Amino acid sequence: MTQQRYRDLAEWPLMATALLFLAAYAWQVIGRVEGSGAAWLEALMWATWVVFALDYAANLRLAPDRRRWFFRNLHELIIVALPFFRPLRLLRLVTLLSVLHRTVGETLRGRVVTYVAGSAALLVFVGSLAVLDVEQSAPDAKIVTFGDALWWAITTITTVGYGDLYPVTPIGRMVAAALMMSGIAVLGVVTASIASWLVQRVEDTAETAANAVEEPLRAEVADLTAQIALLRREIAGLRDDPTP
Repeated sequence: MTQQRYRDLAEWPLMATALLFLAAYAWQVIGRVEGSGAAWLEALMWATWVVFALDYAANLRLAPDRRRWFFRNLHELIIVALPFFRPLRLLRLVTLLSVLHRTVGETLRGRVVTYVAGSAALLVFVGSLAVLDVEQSAPDAKIVTFGDALWWAITTITTVGYGDLYPVTPIGRMVAAALMMSGIAVLGVVTASIASWLVQRVEDTAETAANAVEEPLRAEVADLTAQIALLRREIAGLRDDPTP
């Protein structure tokens, strides 16, 4: 089996696993589950981590050039190797975007729009969960509910930053920094998409206007060409006519 064949077969199971991980993690963080319920959720998240680790091992084994694939995908190894660092475990959810890329339309614009919308929504939700997880039990915490975390994530990713809510823990600030950089990237893609759309509209309008001007000219040239051809035939007929 080739690596590409494996990735095609594994993309939907991995997406389901990522969604399962997200649901379990969100339930644990938002619901503040404790006791046996927390143990079950933790076990479920560990099971999904095992699936992701096996996926990494399968990709490495099936890669045509294992050394090159290994060095080009060090981030995958870091994500798999840090299961105890809870906020970073959420980075496995990029599987959703990978599957999304393969299932959207064939046009570049369709991929860009889908990426922007999917990335923004996923980053906001994941960022909210990650910061709430590390902030809600910290002393002097400003972000203590999921509503607070969601509002903070939205204002952060859009680079508004009102300053009414902010993380106070080191890990929370790391999550904030990652979300800020992601927000800049998303806004850049939005700006580039709008600029590309405007340029295409201008080009289409200019082409339509040019066609509207050229069409009558083409018709006149075709008419003149037909008349010239007719005159040539008449002249040739007169030359061939023996009657004085």
